Amino acid sequence: MAACGGRGRPATRASSACGLPAWGSRCPDLAVKVGYKGQGDVMKTWSMAVVGLVGMLSLLAQGQVQTAQITVLAGMGVVSGVRDLAFGFEQMTGNKVIVRFEQTPDLNQKINSGAPADIAALQPQQVDVFIKDGKMVAGTRTNFAQAGVGVAVKTGARRPDISTVEAFKAAMLNAKSIGYSRGGSGIISANVMEKLGIADQLKARTKFIDGIPVAEVVAKGEVEIGLQQINVIIPVKGADYVGPLPTGLQETVKFAAAVLTVSKQPEVARAFLRFIASAKAAPLIRKSAMEPWH
Repeated sequence: MAACGGRGRPATRASSACGLPAWGSRCPDLAVKVGYKGQGDVMKTWSMAVVGLVGMLSLLAQGQVQTAQITVLAGMGVVSGVRDLAFGFEQMTGNKVIVRFEQTPDLNQKINSGAPADIAALQPQQVDVFIKDGKMVAGTRTNFAQAGVGVAVKTGARRPDISTVEAFKAAMLNAKSIGYSRGGSGIISANVMEKLGIADQLKARTKFIDGIPVAEVVAKGEVEIGLQQINVIIPVKGADYVGPLPTGLQETVKFAAAVLTVSKQPEVARAFLRFIASAKAAPLIRKSAMEPWH
């Protein structure tokens, strides 16, 4: 083996003093000597490399080299956060994540019937039931996000004072109508009214909203004040987010996800769950007005 500038005996496939193969060496003397004695081998190797590269590019062009694809089912309360997380996972891994929004009854039906999907994101107690029933894989439940409950009014309407428990109570009693969902945020809202001792007084003025964000009903002027998860209120046009429930009344709706037993890509699904529980996922969760929960 010859060192740079040396006069040693050339080899047909040697390594230079630079640590590079002779045909890629930056040591001119060695490269010349190898070219003199092993030019045929060098050209053969380069030809094989070019053929391999062309073949790989051809496969890519034909779509034959593909990354994995997984499908995540998510309900209204968490779908915005899951979409942001899916984008982050795609950017990091190159895998494709399809997020399907489902109303709770439809989501439950799809899980129970074994509809094609890899992950479902639900409230943790629902995940536990599906694991017990064999619809989700035991040991894969991953807690990842939570959202507080907030107040919405129609854009341009007077914003009520909800800064303290007493102010919030007065705002509810003065409202002509109040709307909340039957989901997690609706349960919290109903419990708040019970805690304040005003549930009976508000009963005739309370409207339960199914299937669409409460803020959409507020935006149409069908109810004066809406209560729902903050992350569900904020994106709705025509409604203004007033603020969160005051300290002492606030509770969060929590979300977990798990691998479905029908998953065709369980390893990629598990990788997605590890990602959504990681520190890298926290900014994406907060982007949609939610907070990490582990």
